[in-house]
Amino acid sequence: MDTADQLQLPRPSSIAYNDARRVLSGNWTGCSTVPSRTLYPHQWSWDSGFVAIGLRHLSPVRAQSELESLLAAQWADGRVPHIVFNPAVPLTAYFPSPDFWRSSLAGDRAGAPTAVETSGIVQPPIHAVAAWLVHQADPAASESRGFLPRVYPRLVAWQRYLTERRDLGGRGLASIVHPWESGMDNSPCWDPPLSRIEPAATATFQRADLDHGCATDRPTDLDYGRYVRLAERYRDDGYADDAGRHRFAVEDPGFNALLAASEHALADIAAAIGADPYDHQVRAEQLTTALLKRLWSQDDGLFLCHDVLAGRTVRERSAAGLLPLILPGLPDEIATALLATAAGEHFGLDGSVRLVPSYDLKGHAFDPCRYWRGPAWFNVNWLLERGLRLHGAADRADALRATLLGAAAESGFAEYVDPFTGQARGSRDFSWTAALTIDLLAEVVR
Repeated sequence: MDTADQLQLPRPSSIAYNDARRVLSGNWTGCSTVPSRTLYPHQWSWDSGFVAIGLRHLSPVRAQSELESLLAAQWADGRVPHIVFNPAVPLTAYFPSPDFWRSSLAGDRAGAPTAVETSGIVQPPIHAVAAWLVHQADPAASESRGFLPRVYPRLVAWQRYLTERRDLGGRGLASIVHPWESGMDNSPCWDPPLSRIEPAATATFQRADLDHGCATDRPTDLDYGRYVRLAERYRDDGYADDAGRHRFAVEDPGFNALLAASEHALADIAAAIGADPYDHQVRAEQLTTALLKRLWSQDDGLFLCHDVLAGRTVRERSAAGLLPLILPGLPDEIATALLATAAGEHFGLDGSVRLVPSYDLKGHAFDPCRYWRGPAWFNVNWLLERGLRLHGAADRADALRATLLGAAAESGFAEYVDPFTGQARGSRDFSWTAALTIDLLAEVVR
């Protein structure tokens, strides 16, 4: 049955649905979906999670394959790499390329796979949430393929890597060891800890991103040089997470909110396959408590990052600090404060912007065009839409959903947009924008 007919969408929504489906079909490689055929020609970790969430409305089996193909590249220590490289893609198509990461050699002691090349860093853990949503889309198809029993051990190993090996501050929270691990690569939150890193000389690497996008939309060469230097050092240390090895370690509230949300999802998965959900329920509660105790700022009305190595809070407001709204069980006063901050002058949800920006509208580094320093991203706003709905702000969630759908279609399913105008930035025909459009359209008719 055609899903668009099944959903009985009005004509404008049907057009958006069909266009989004076209994007996902065009970016499908046969086993996974690339974020973009031009700028991002490999498989990305949290992209695949969001893609699977949308694909579940088109083909639950293909959505399962999206996650399974990613998890097949998991390292023995449990980490899920942020890129799985397609060997058919030329090395010059993307940097850092597989010959930079050298995962199968440099990552040998950490258990990197030998059959496929990957990066050595990670991205936010959306995967258990995605797996549970994919299962719910068609439980019969999921059960017939044994989907949950097969992915559950891998998802548990992934979560344990983060909650155990990456608790670098000993505070019950996972640390990111590279800005790219946050998913919000170029956020001003990383400027203070990055200032300690001597950048690699620009002559030592060749950026491919500038071949496909405007330089004013992308990170500066100085920032990129620091990203490269950090990745080089992590690689040369064998991708080890031993205490004292890292030059960058930050507790990010968005990353840890998704970590806690995935423990909730693992509890649901465990119950569905006849396993004990208790440990996951406890870990979800512990992570939420640690977020509240360690990263909540009453004065700022949101969660802030913590620089583990410097032992101090990063005083920058990022949309990542709003993402704990996705968690059930937040104290009412915290949820209320987060809703007020989202609607206030720093994020403008109640009128001054179309979509929530990635960074503080009043911040010193705000730029509506430059990568993660102000533009609005569809996955972040999708998460916030769910958080608004979870905490009783249904009217605001409905308004945000409508704006998201309009901006996605108008921008050609852009990677990100100007938060004020909705003008497209970055790549077009971007997979998670298309996938989350489909998911939001499906929610409209439920």
